[in-house]
Amino acid sequence: IKWAIFIHLFLAFSQYLGVSWSGSNCKQERTVVWVTGASSGIGEELAYQLSRIGALLAISARREDELERVKKKCLRNNLSDKDILVLRLDLTDRSSHEAATNSVLKHFGKIDVLVNNGGRSQRSLFVDTNLDVYSAIMELNYLGTISLTKHVLNHMIQRKKGKIVTVSSVMGIMGAPLASGYCASKHALQGFFNSLRTELTDYPEISIINICPGPVQSKIIQNVFTENLAKNSGDQSHKMPTDRCVRLTLVSTANDLKEAWISDHPYLAVCYLWQYAPTWAWWLMNRMGKRRIQNFKSGVDADASYSRKKK
Repeated sequence: IKWAIFIHLFLAFSQYLGVSWSGSNCKQERTVVWVTGASSGIGEELAYQLSRIGALLAISARREDELERVKKKCLRNNLSDKDILVLRLDLTDRSSHEAATNSVLKHFGKIDVLVNNGGRSQRSLFVDTNLDVYSAIMELNYLGTISLTKHVLNHMIQRKKGKIVTVSSVMGIMGAPLASGYCASKHALQGFFNSLRTELTDYPEISIINICPGPVQSKIIQNVFTENLAKNSGDQSHKMPTDRCVRLTLVSTANDLKEAWISDHPYLAVCYLWQYAPTWAWWLMNRMGKRRIQNFKSGVDADASYSRKKK
């Protein structure tokens, strides 16, 4: 069964990257994928898994030294130096996005897939948080993302094809304490890209794909917005492994899913409740929310197991 799953994933990835097989001959058209937030977490793992299946990569983040580290590891997968472009990018510097897009186009000649993965989370109560934090969250997670998308989309419209993959969150579907600003930014992304999709019906080969992960083992939690930017993130072993989240993200992308919820229970179950039985979801989140705040105040990860027994 495991081998069958592996073969299915390999074929899905191959189709996604434009690989056609004919007997012993293989004709390959390399796909260019631009990943933001590629210096850690989901973005870093995306770079590794994409490099293993032969994608041409543009990897972006603010920390160029970390991007070079990621590139060095990707090069172990039989890619050449020119196959990976390291491009420093600050999503909040919207005036730089056109030049960044042109840099990728100059290097590779095209952009087949944009993965909007850059962003920051939040762990703070609204009553304790300065409004400047909310402005910064929206500037980075929302406005920065749609700004870069606008420049890349112009290129895709000219080619009449492409994929825009946005790493949203299950927090873009529901609401939760300690993340009111983060939830707002992800709800904004969901609304924007669902609306954008309806504006592109004349371009059926341009796909708008929203990926909604639940809690994932990622360094994003070490760089969250808080009221004082210095809270402890705690243990993350209870969360979905990053490599599994990325594998499911790529399969969703290969199959042009408009939206994919990628999470373990109980978070996934809550998503379904929020979608189909919102009254029950509100009741449940009130109970889970209290535990989430308790976890945060006691110094453990806010998403630590809700079934953990009190000592």
